[in-house]
Amino acid sequence: MKYCKKCVMPNTRPGIYFDDEGICQACRAEEQKDRTNWAMRQQELEALCDKYRRKSEGEYDCIIAVSGGKDSHFQVHYFKEIMNMNPLLVSVEDNFEMTNAGKHNLKNLSERFGCHLITLKPNIKAQKAIMKKTFENYGKPTWYVDRLIYTYPLHIANKFNIPLIVYGENISYEYGGEDRVETSSAKNQLNNGVASDIPYEELLDENISVNDLMFCNPPTQEEIDKLEPIYLSYFVRWSSYANYIFAKKNGFKDLTHEWTREHTFENFDQIDTPAYLIHPWLKYPKFGHASATDYASKYIRYGIIDRETGIQLVKKYDHKVDQRAVQEFCEFLGYRLTEFYSIVEQFYNTDLFEKNKFGEWQLKKPIWN
Repeated sequence: MKYCKKCVMPNTRPGIYFDDEGICQACRAEEQKDRTNWAMRQQELEALCDKYRRKSEGEYDCIIAVSGGKDSHFQVHYFKEIMNMNPLLVSVEDNFEMTNAGKHNLKNLSERFGCHLITLKPNIKAQKAIMKKTFENYGKPTWYVDRLIYTYPLHIANKFNIPLIVYGENISYEYGGEDRVETSSAKNQLNNGVASDIPYEELLDENISVNDLMFCNPPTQEEIDKLEPIYLSYFVRWSSYANYIFAKKNGFKDLTHEWTREHTFENFDQIDTPAYLIHPWLKYPKFGHASATDYASKYIRYGIIDRETGIQLVKKYDHKVDQRAVQEFCEFLGYRLTEFYSIVEQFYNTDLFEKNKFGEWQLKKPIWN
């Protein structure tokens, strides 16, 4: 297991690319931002908005896929207040118990920027059945919700004839992945690995029907061809931390004074529902890295910390799973703690992990140089 020589991202991240100098693609993408003509990109965005801006009042110019988080605040601000568009906000809730900050932030997003918000609350009975199956068989407990986050805005856009759909960052390009091409088009984002398709025949049973999975299918190709989903990160220099600073000045609440999480050192990303955090933590047994690696790498690229500090943060936090997240996840799905850890056990990658004398999984010696 080797790490990028600039940040702390390992070569086990799915689809990550390291160049001949041992630098990961995400670090190179960040460097490329210094050479990008952002003024020209802004002109491209203005032309795109002019193409889809409606002539009549009371019509929506675009859809913005939102969660209520820091990035959502920046996206809505940019299109509503910079580009003078009239956006319809579309969100998918995961049905877990929300934090106080999460409840506030989704409301604040609509209230601060004056936008209508359509929220899908999935069928909870079906969600629990699907979550159990995808967790136990694939180690992907939130696949159902993640899939809907990508597909549901497409359905709403098609339903209301609003072709322009705005997403935040291109995950594969921004942070490293198989589809690591810098592009404005988000038409291929279903293949970014977060919510790649699972064959329905592996999901359907007496508790899960085709109707339960209806929205998981994107619209037909003919319908998608009429839509224009885009990444804002192509047009505007993207920074998760800068988005947080902006959002905080506009009513966004982080977890200060509410909850100190065990698995990471930041308090503003993926803060809506504790139970959801089992999903990003499961990257650790499978790939040997999790949220602390992600954010330490971002902080290094942004110049907030140096690499040695990042290494120490990874060593301190990355292996930990937050116990509040575990408890609320198990309560939602009806697992006993022993059942939960027994399921997790099967996903440890023995090429990366070995058990110590106490029976605990630990990473085999990483190569940091």
